[in-house]
Amino acid sequence: MIKTLQNDVLKIAIQMQAVFQASYAVEAQVLEIDDFPPLKRPIESYLESTNHFFGYFEEEDLAGIIEIQETTDHVDINSLVVKPTFFRRGIGRKLLAFAFKRFNNALFVVETGLENTPATRLYKSMGFKETRQWDTDFGIRKIQLERYSER
Repeated sequence: MIKTLQNDVLKIAIQMQAVFQASYAVEAQVLEIDDFPPLKRPIESYLESTNHFFGYFEEEDLAGIIEIQETTDHVDINSLVVKPTFFRRGIGRKLLAFAFKRFNNALFVVETGLENTPATRLYKSMGFKETRQWDTDFGIRKIQLERYSER
């Protein structure tokens, strides 16, 4: 089940941060980087964010989160994370499909580490196309992908 997360509630923000931390720890290993900026995200950034957060629940367990920033001309998927104990169950795919239905925008944009093959493969399987690559200041090669909906 997918629910809107009230990120301005401390108890929920703490649960969200735990899922982000667990998922990003795995991504840091995949990207072979020790100093991974997403792992430094403070609890305040969840509490104060105006982004939309949606959580995928298995029973009462928060298994995955998609973070969306809606602009006037597109939707940014700022984050898509799944708790490692729930990997390979289609949760990321379900959260993306939910976002495509929920937001009435023609363009969806997402970025990830180029070497994050599972994420890149997921996005491409959901209709995203690579639009650019670049190197970050912290040594990660990133990829941006875009998806135009049929709307």
